[in-house]
Amino acid sequence: MMKVSVSYLSISNNVEQAIQKLSLTSTDYIHVDIMDGVFVPNKTVDDQLHLSWLKKSKKPLDIHFMVENVSYYMDLYKKLKPSYMTFHVELKNQVDLLSVIKELHQEGIGVGLSLKPETEVEELLPYLKFLDLILVMSVEPGRGGQTFLPSTLEKIEVLKQYQKEYHFVIEVDGGINKETSYQCKQAGADIVVAGSYITKENDYQKQLDQLCL
Repeated sequence: MMKVSVSYLSISNNVEQAIQKLSLTSTDYIHVDIMDGVFVPNKTVDDQLHLSWLKKSKKPLDIHFMVENVSYYMDLYKKLKPSYMTFHVELKNQVDLLSVIKELHQEGIGVGLSLKPETEVEELLPYLKFLDLILVMSVEPGRGGQTFLPSTLEKIEVLKQYQKEYHFVIEVDGGINKETSYQCKQAGADIVVAGSYITKENDYQKQLDQLCL
């Protein structure tokens, strides 16, 4: 059965209450989007406030860093002991990705690399044997409510072939709804990140139940 990680990126008011509400649903993870206003245009407001909200979560955390200074944010958020911390392979020319991966593993945290829509799967090849998760962005990162890009399904299928040799899970983020969750499942995804499809409605659990998991 495919798992689900719910993002609250589209929520601008009462975020703490939304996180608490998500903790009472059947979601497998709460997906945390951290942005620096540099790697992506948007910026996470008040990291310390975020940390105080998230430490109360009863669900495992799945943190996606859309940032350039990976080490700074990693040090800030690793105290939450998330299940996964994911950052972007597009940073490989300015960040020692293998060093970051090793450091997180020493902390007992699962490590993921993410691909923007225009980035090819081949960029991941030097890192596959070190990864616990690959996050395929099915929209441009940093903004909720976008439409799923069909080219994502081809990437999932390619990664599914590499799973025969390596031990990572495939996560897909962006434009996830009842239809696209089914498409991702058929292509071979292990986790989908659902955001506005869940949080735009008052009954989060009802929306979760409609996903094709």
